[in-house]
Amino acid sequence: MKINWGTGMVLALVGFICFIMFFVIKMNIDKKYEHDLVTEDYYQQELKVQGNMEKEQNGNSLAQNIRWKQTNEGILVTFPDSLDISEITGKVFLYRPSDKQFDFEMPISLSNQNLLIPDNRLLGGRWNLIIDWDYEGKSYRFKKEITY
Repeated sequence: MKINWGTGMVLALVGFICFIMFFVIKMNIDKKYEHDLVTEDYYQQELKVQGNMEKEQNGNSLAQNIRWKQTNEGILVTFPDSLDISEITGKVFLYRPSDKQFDFEMPISLSNQNLLIPDNRLLGGRWNLIIDWDYEGKSYRFKKEITY
């Protein structure tokens, strides 16, 4: 059987279309290639940007801001020594940009200046640590990108 150039072109075009469709379908179905938005309520978060910047400036204006370090037990967050820990309220939010299933939030509960985020909640990789806290009626925010 002899294939002329017109039939060859049609077969090549059909083969190319099938090749492209295979990858389009594979990328849409396979969970390995799924990428989520950073937050579901993106536009509501954008409206809060100015307030968040003011909170971060409040934190930076303290004599000593929040510090953190990685330990064997997890991430140790240290609040400023000059503050009364019974007056500190707020929450710690860790989100993983690569997979929202591992995001979690925990309230700030202090018995001393330190707060431990346990190792068993953290996977290796990049995390965004956001601490929103209030002290004596003033709001503060600490934000840091960390690799655990």
